Amino acid sequence: MDVKIEEIQFNRDGLVPAIVQESKTKEVLMLAYMNEASLRKTIETKKTWFWSRSRGQLWNKGESSGHFQHVKSIKYDCDGDTLLVEVDQVGVACHTGEKNCFFKDLMKADEEKNIDITILEKVYNVIKDRKENPKEGSYTNYLFEKGIDKILKKVGEENAEVIIAAKNPEKEELVYEASDLMYHLFVLLNEREIPLEEIYKELAKRTK
Repeated sequence: MDVKIEEIQFNRDGLVPAIVQESKTKEVLMLAYMNEASLRKTIETKKTWFWSRSRGQLWNKGESSGHFQHVKSIKYDCDGDTLLVEVDQVGVACHTGEKNCFFKDLMKADEEKNIDITILEKVYNVIKDRKENPKEGSYTNYLFEKGIDKILKKVGEENAEVIIAAKNPEKEELVYEASDLMYHLFVLLNEREIPLEEIYKELAKRTK
């Protein structure tokens, strides 16, 4: 991890704001402050350490809750006075029990523009959870119980449905069938224990 501490511009109190972001989804989790000592401990331990302005001491995120933040990278902005810390978050980031600290709306985005760009990850993780924690009456669990042949059959059927829908003028049908295909494909990936990260890496190769 290459962090040039001498280039960080700490304020008059010796602090710098640190924005913490989930490394996979890019969800902003929280904002806290670091001094030089906590920044060095963060780099050394690869877990987030901050300076508590109210208690006047260092604190390790997750020390009491178990909701540690495993640091993947630390970046700083063009002026060197703000840090961006990318982490793998264990559990939730907010002391209230919310996933992140930014759950109160001051102004909401227009509904049609408020698209969840992490939805693929969420669908994949729901399917993964069904596999690990079966739920009675779940269609996903039904597929896992029937096994790979049933899952492959459904992927093939949904693929055919996408082809048929693409021949029709109404795009809504294609959107619906494409979503069905992606869901069953995610079931297949879970069955074969292939994480989405491997798909992302393969797709990234195709952008070069």
